[in-house]
Amino acid sequence: MIWTLFFFILLIALFFGFAAFVAYKMVKPPRMVGKWTPRDLDSGYEDVTIETRDGLKLSGWWIPNGGDKTVIPLHGYTRSRWDNVYMKQTMEFLFKEGYNVLVFDFRAHGKSEGKYTTVGDAEIVDVLSALDWLKTHQPEHSKRVALIGFSMGAMLTIRALAEDDRVCCGVADSPPIYLDKTGARGLKYFANLPEWLYLFVKPFTKLFNEAESINMLEYARKLKKPLLLIAGKEDPLVKVGEVREFYERNQRINPHCELWVTDAAHVRTLESHPDEWRSRVGAFLGCWIS
Repeated sequence: MIWTLFFFILLIALFFGFAAFVAYKMVKPPRMVGKWTPRDLDSGYEDVTIETRDGLKLSGWWIPNGGDKTVIPLHGYTRSRWDNVYMKQTMEFLFKEGYNVLVFDFRAHGKSEGKYTTVGDAEIVDVLSALDWLKTHQPEHSKRVALIGFSMGAMLTIRALAEDDRVCCGVADSPPIYLDKTGARGLKYFANLPEWLYLFVKPFTKLFNEAESINMLEYARKLKKPLLLIAGKEDPLVKVGEVREFYERNQRINPHCELWVTDAAHVRTLESHPDEWRSRVGAFLGCWIS
């Protein structure tokens, strides 16, 4: 009886230890740092450091293009400005369209400071701090500012549009609407772990990063600026129906909210349909950032 109880307690301890290990890996992902620079895209650039409102230093690039309109691309969870799936292509596209570009690594990503990621909570401070930097250091080049976000960056595009008057419009590609559902799907998709494990992993993630829960549907009742939502039918992390729910709720107060549904996987519309992505996003920006 005693040995049975001992092994039962040991199994419980191992289970929760494993859940804590998974949580730690989730809030402290490997840092993506590459070797290419905007010079490889035939554009000049400056290395910049953005000091956040809560005391961190974010690493980024300022890519000037001579005009007074700037677009900030926002990368997703576990990625960085060196991402080759969508960030590199987006920077090249924006520069060719005539926009200045400010791009940076979120906290705990790339070369930026920060111990843990909060996957959309504290990162809003990073976005607002980037806007602070832009308005302080490049005021003549940032009379109009737009955002293009992917996954976590798409969430933050929505949040910034709702919370900061300095942003005029935004594109949100594959934005998680129900974060717990996306997190659970991520365990299955990336680690082949059962989705139900997320119920036990989540408390440990909050213990590590002290993140607050985010209800993205609240922003559907607040956002009144032009927004282009992109969702893919083959996305294993964010379901089209969830993005559509946000769209339908936002449409009640925001006639300038658009939804483009594709057959792509998560943040893969630019890769799968590059010409149409550039055409649609280019037309959207041309209409609303001018």
